[in-house]
Amino acid sequence: MTVQAATPGLSSLPRYVGLIICALMLLLVMGCSGTSYPPVPESQRNVEVDYDYILGPGDSVSIYVWGNEELSTGGTVRPDGKLTTHLVEDLQASGKTSTQLARDIERAYSEYVREPVVSVMVGGFSGVPEQMIRVMGEATNPKRVPFKKHMTLLDLMIGVGGLTPFADGNNSVLVRMVDGKQTTYALRLDDLVREGDITANINMMPGDIVIIAESWF
Repeated sequence: MTVQAATPGLSSLPRYVGLIICALMLLLVMGCSGTSYPPVPESQRNVEVDYDYILGPGDSVSIYVWGNEELSTGGTVRPDGKLTTHLVEDLQASGKTSTQLARDIERAYSEYVREPVVSVMVGGFSGVPEQMIRVMGEATNPKRVPFKKHMTLLDLMIGVGGLTPFADGNNSVLVRMVDGKQTTYALRLDDLVREGDITANINMMPGDIVIIAESWF
């Protein structure tokens, strides 16, 4: 049985929404039985992701216009994904890299400033859902965590405060998109977090979901 087969119609949803729905279903299933999913294969354990950070609502940005300090400003990407600057009220920011946003600002400012040179620095790092890693279940502080280059499972567990006393870490799973398909792998979080077994560590990928099972005894 695969969760994908039991949830028709998920392919029509945004990728991250479908993954979250499947993760919630897995939480229900895991509460009743042990995991029978395969371990993370070697090809997925040490995968390296070369990616550019994508701005999302809640990200803070600092905008520098060289030679025009009065136009330099800062702000936060609004929930609608847009940003207001000194000269432009509604500039689309969400879904773009800082470099793309800087070029867009240059084009917008060129109506008022001769050959503007703009740089954008990002803070806050809320990001877009597709680049978030979500931790659900028996983590001390379950939450979504922005993906960082070279992030490992151990880094992620430190970020959520480790396991609760009720966690069944070795019955936990990773939900990941592999070659466009949702794939579920078994994790050994007890071995990693409580026993310090570094062989249970893996590299994380944007969009991963970690579901930490609850122990029933």
